Amino acid sequence: MSSNFDLDLSFDDEAASADLSGVSAAELAREVELLPVALRDVARAILVEERTMSDVSQALSIRQSELVTRLHRAKQHIAENLGL
Repeated sequence: MSSNFDLDLSFDDEAASADLSGVSAAELAREVELLPVALRDVARAILVEERTMSDVSQALSIRQSELVTRLHRAKQHIAENLGL
């Protein structure tokens, strides 16, 4: 049986990922809406709606490895915009 989706992945390299833990939920939601569409959909689903990567990858019809890449880019973009 073939599957179109990967098993749940995580992005454990915190050094390479922007730390947004100090950003308020409202500010994060505002910043997410400023992202390009491909990044916005992933960031909104994962960071704002707090959905699982498996759920989001299936809903957006993208592989989880691509979802992780987009999420990383979105977090970097947000951190740059906020001067973090």
